[in-house]
Amino acid sequence: MSATTTSTTMLGTAVQGRMWLRRFLALDSVVTTGNGLAYVAASGPLGRFLGIDAGLLLGLGVGLVAYGVAVGALAARTRPPVLAVRAVVEVNLTWTALSLIALFAWLEPSTAGAVWVPLQAVTVGGFAALQHTALRASRTQPIAD
Repeated sequence: MSATTTSTTMLGTAVQGRMWLRRFLALDSVVTTGNGLAYVAASGPLGRFLGIDAGLLLGLGVGLVAYGVAVGALAARTRPPVLAVRAVVEVNLTWTALSLIALFAWLEPSTAGAVWVPLQAVTVGGFAALQHTALRASRTQPIAD
């Protein structure tokens, strides 16, 4: 394979990586903001259904809406800054870990909550993995001729 072909292939990978990174950030934003809005709008009924304190859900909802909007702003950028994307990945990983710890350490959820908490934790962890992978691909530098 020639240096030009390798360079073009790697450049294509970086461009595709940025495209996928922005898509994964946008999807994270939509899911997170939607989840937050649901917690804010229906913290009482959702709290009863999940067996989780309504006040906790309301606070989490406000935080999730703010975070989701920030992630959406990042996704809207043509080249999301590396440090900001790394922060999103780290926050998502932290959320995943804390959700699972909370499930066993201090929450006493209903059956629905015992299903919901790990399900959303795995989803957020999946976003972190996809974003990390796409970030690495977006930083692939072409080989100089």
